Amino acid sequence: MSKWNTFRARLNHIKYWPQKYMFKFIVPADMDKIARVEALFHESAVIYRKESQKGNFISITAKQNMDNAEQIINIYKQAIKIESIVSL
Repeated sequence: MSKWNTFRARLNHIKYWPQKYMFKFIVPADMDKIARVEALFHESAVIYRKESQKGNFISITAKQNMDNAEQIINIYKQAIKIESIVSL
């Protein structure tokens, strides 16, 4: 079973949709990469940034209402296209 199928199965155990989902990413402190991550979310999403102690990385937390597991997986699939991103 692929990692996406395993993740999808876990998400599908959520009984009620839509559901607020929290995404966490770490990216280099590069405004282009930060903007690309933030562009993955709807304008209604609540997005927080936190700089690392040395300022080399930015932690991005986004909370957004999602209608189903596929929407969540699609955001992660888009995110992994951004170089040097870490998904938590």
